[in-house]
Amino acid sequence: MRPVIALAAAGLLAAGAWLLMRREQDAADLWASAVQAGEGIAEEVTEAAETIIDTITMRLDLSKMRTVTAADVAHPNVRALLAVIRRGEGTADDLGYRRMVGGGEFASYADHPRVVKSGVFKNGKAWRSSAAGAFQFLASTWDETARLMGLADFTPASQDRAAVGRIAARGALEDAKAGRIDLALQKIAREWASMPGSPYGQPVISLATARGVFASAGGTFA
Repeated sequence: MRPVIALAAAGLLAAGAWLLMRREQDAADLWASAVQAGEGIAEEVTEAAETIIDTITMRLDLSKMRTVTAADVAHPNVRALLAVIRRGEGTADDLGYRRMVGGGEFASYADHPRVVKSGVFKNGKAWRSSAAGAFQFLASTWDETARLMGLADFTPASQDRAAVGRIAARGALEDAKAGRIDLALQKIAREWASMPGSPYGQPVISLATARGVFASAGGTFA
């Protein structure tokens, strides 16, 4: 490699490393701010920090949400994957689209209910969340998704489209459509904490359960 080219390449690598370090520090600073401000905003700040890290490591591409079509949402394998997510999130029943985290249903589909609740998982881990709907969207996640996808309400149709948008953002949409369910689950495990292999330490469904639900919902494996 020529000296000038080598120097330029080294400079680019150094700049990239500095940017990564700064953005990771931004994530750390966000979490520190949450601790100082109190538990009430920790959920929102934690999610923002995770979004920064996900974006840096190329796990999340929000622009893909804008490319989701009605055909994507209606695809049999995508519908089957949505059934898997609902099974994991505890919203597979008829009232699932109205379900709030921790139990209970909200009354109107006009908007995300934005109710923050808290409790303790069966494994003893405390939680605090605004998750709601069939796919247990946090209020902040819903706002981001609705803005990018042009969703005007929180109806079941909008929730389904938003969930497919998040699947696409995780790079798992084509895997789902092709029946590569194990790979799709691996990719969306950072989006839905109940999925097999999720890193968040919350209760998860097994891969065998996920595959069983996928098949029973009409999904076809690759």
